[in-house]
Amino acid sequence: MQTHGPDQNARFADMLAALGSESRLRIVRLLLKAHPEGLVVGEIAADLDIPASTLSHHLEKLKNEGLVLVRRESTFLRYTANADGLQEILAFLFAECCTRNKAIKPEAVTCC
Repeated sequence: MQTHGPDQNARFADMLAALGSESRLRIVRLLLKAHPEGLVVGEIAADLDIPASTLSHHLEKLKNEGLVLVRRESTFLRYTANADGLQEILAFLFAECCTRNKAIKPEAVTCC
């Protein structure tokens, strides 16, 4: 059984808080759909109809919490979902219910 200390709890709380915004949740879902190639900022803005300044704020928050990754391509920024970070959140949330008390079967939290 893996235990989570206060620092880890705070880290995951911050990650979940970042996902608590409808716009940021839409961004992450869009980036997961485009995984592993990701999308450049203009593609995200066009697909989700989010103004550039607002989108920049949301992407920065997601990046700071380790939920998205960014790389520069010439004059563009390409964002991808950080699958490892998202998997960590799921593992944290389901650590107890899938291991110790079997409240949820591990295969029930995966799809596709």
